[in-house]
Amino acid sequence: MDDEEITLRLTRNQAFVLSDWLYQVMFQSDDLEGIVRDRAVWSPIYTISGTLDTTLSEIFMPDYAERLDAAKQRLRADLYGDADHLGQTRSRPSH
Repeated sequence: MDDEEITLRLTRNQAFVLSDWLYQVMFQSDDLEGIVRDRAVWSPIYTISGTLDTTLSEIFMPDYAERLDAAKQRLRADLYGDADHLGQTRSRPSH
């Protein structure tokens, strides 16, 4: 049972935003120990990051920043409805 694989399904917008966040955490954070306290967590992080990197062509495109901003806006709109120009939400999702 320990080797049983689990499949995660993400939209392309979710995958793109997650990929960028993982990159920020893995390569640009000054406080990795504060973010990841248990080194065992790096195994799934590397697996997820590697899968996203080999799947997403957007990460190599010259308009990366614009595409990322657009993906974030779409995800905010999906989660929270109408969002203002700063990316802040006007209402919280109901669960």
